[in-house]
Amino acid sequence: MELNIEAINRNAPYEVRPFVKEGFVTFSTDSGILLSVGFEKSDLILSDDAYEFAIVNVEHKASPRDTKVKETIVAIVDEFFNSNNKTMLYLCETIDGKQALRNRLFQDWFSGYSKQGNFVFLSTSIRDAENVMNYATIIARNDNPNLEAIISEFYSTVKLFTDK
Repeated sequence: MELNIEAINRNAPYEVRPFVKEGFVTFSTDSGILLSVGFEKSDLILSDDAYEFAIVNVEHKASPRDTKVKETIVAIVDEFFNSNNKTMLYLCETIDGKQALRNRLFQDWFSGYSKQGNFVFLSTSIRDAENVMNYATIIARNDNPNLEAIISEFYSTVKLFTDK
């Protein structure tokens, strides 16, 4: 899955460049943070072609709040949905215990998304066997022909994990 870099750069405040990993792009912030953003094929949603969305702080440096990062991420996601009618899955990384913060930031970024009415956003939190809270969101276009099956599968999967 390739992203149209030119289309992203028309709407993003930071210049986005291709990244070595297919389906990913990269950009540097004003504070020198190198971010890699992209989509990998997922097998967690079987009723549609689903892609897991990832934001990687390549050098693991502390990143101050930056509205231009938000605008660039939104431009990348917007291009993903302009290029195809697939499902996007966002799972918050849990390795450092900051998954709740990541989830709030992601929700904040897309709460003001100008095209939000064209999409279904479904979010949940699930406590795993080690008592760690996990956060997941799926986003699909309203005109996705598999929308009903995607929603049903998402809720079935959530129920499966919460009933354990």
